[in-house]
Amino acid sequence: MAIKVYIVYYSTYGHVERLAQEIKKGAESVEGVEAQLWQVPETLSDEILAKMGAPPKSDVPVITPKELTEADGLIFGFPTRYGMMAAQFKAFFDSTGGLWRTQALAGKPAGIFFSTGSQGGGQETTALTAVTQLTHHGMIFVPIGYTFGAGMFEMEKIKGGSPYGAGTYAGDGSRKVTELELEQAFHQGKHIAGITKKFKGNA
Repeated sequence: MAIKVYIVYYSTYGHVERLAQEIKKGAESVEGVEAQLWQVPETLSDEILAKMGAPPKSDVPVITPKELTEADGLIFGFPTRYGMMAAQFKAFFDSTGGLWRTQALAGKPAGIFFSTGSQGGGQETTALTAVTQLTHHGMIFVPIGYTFGAGMFEMEKIKGGSPYGAGTYAGDGSRKVTELELEQAFHQGKHIAGITKKFKGNA
């Protein structure tokens, strides 16, 4: 039976979704792993999103808390709001109380990735504050550390991400995710899928 890795995300301008797509490719590069993309529910109206200049949502299915239990490994992605995950993703986590009561997600490997508007916009505080969500559910946080190698030490090009997970900078929404950021996202998917496979194999 295939090992399931779910990439669950919320994306405003498409940056987090682009990272999610590459993370999926990375996860699926590990033999025996199936990866699936999921979005969390939107909490803003179409009118507000239009005023923000946000593009229409993709056709990636919207996840419910119960579906999280079907995954062997999880990777969560979100844009930053004031150094923490966006409210839409926090609202989704707030809806998982039933899973928390039964600790249905305990022991599952989980990673995080993120997007910020600027270099000082919360690339690490967003990750640090997100870890509390994983901790209360008993999930096992899997950072990428410095396993991405030389790409972690790039100083000439602007690059999002950190040892906590892949990342990108959105700027005013017009900046595109760079090739180096996509490579890091692919690496994260492969890294966490590999660890999930080891966990599942030893279960």
